[in-house]
Amino acid sequence: MNYIQQAFKGRNEWYLYLISIFLVLFGWQIIGRIPLLISAAIFSDDMGDFAKAAENNFLGIGIDSNLYLFLMILMFIFGLLALIVCIKYIHKRKFTTLVTSRKKIDWKRFWFAFVIWAVVAIVVTAVGILISPENYTWNFKPVPFFTLVLVSFLFLPFQTSFEELLFRGYLLQGFGILFKNRWVPLIITSVVFGLLHGANPEVEKLGYISMVFYIGTGLFFGMLTLLDEGTELALGFHAANNIIAAVFVTANWTVFQTEALYVDHSEPSVGIEMFLPVFVIYPAIIFFLSKKYGWTNMKDKLFGNITVPVAQENIVDIKGVEENAS
Repeated sequence: MNYIQQAFKGRNEWYLYLISIFLVLFGWQIIGRIPLLISAAIFSDDMGDFAKAAENNFLGIGIDSNLYLFLMILMFIFGLLALIVCIKYIHKRKFTTLVTSRKKIDWKRFWFAFVIWAVVAIVVTAVGILISPENYTWNFKPVPFFTLVLVSFLFLPFQTSFEELLFRGYLLQGFGILFKNRWVPLIITSVVFGLLHGANPEVEKLGYISMVFYIGTGLFFGMLTLLDEGTELALGFHAANNIIAAVFVTANWTVFQTEALYVDHSEPSVGIEMFLPVFVIYPAIIFFLSKKYGWTNMKDKLFGNITVPVAQENIVDIKGVEENAS
């Protein structure tokens, strides 16, 4: 069974997806936000400060940047827990079927992708600093920085895993069995993934042209998932991307306001770095990985149809006979 077909191992009634999405959003945006609200209330002098800070998602209210990062990640952890519960108790299937089509999760794939993208991200960041050193200020503060490193490596993978397993996992599989093909779910989940990031401050500063990067990155992760029949590579790339972004460079207009090694003081603008990953680096990585993992029938894996597995059809037929007999 391929990756999308893993969804047939559990219940797939349409209303179960609606219930699950509601529970995931409730865990992520409601329950997960409570610790941040409590912390913001503690740090606020009065309700006026609290209300004003709420407009900026409580950023800059006086909460330590590392604590703020952890509280933001905590929202995604609650969302991930809700997703796990929905898969196990509502859809009645193993959590691993959401992660991969393999018998068990291939952590070697995860770590390979993590290292590859960490190296690429560090090199690209270093080149940017060397080309325009006047735009950057060295910001190394031992205690805050190493606390940031600890928080990033221990907890940011929960945030990225939630996003990957929700979009390249749950929704990709769900839309796959709904539309019975691969390309429609790939497009839908990539666009929704991009729109989800539309609330990021980068989009406000750079304009909606930045959606090219976010939607393009969603397409990249989705293609990796379909071509490799699992999310391990996408999980590794996404985790490395966010950790490096949090630890190495920060700016007052980015989503990660951290005690990073460098502070970027340049005026935000749309440059080649917005399009280089989508149109050059991502395709090159897909080509490289196709050789490493021996991907075949790539066109079919991206545009082919999804059918009910034979074993699943037999189960459905048996149930139908039993219902008619009763």
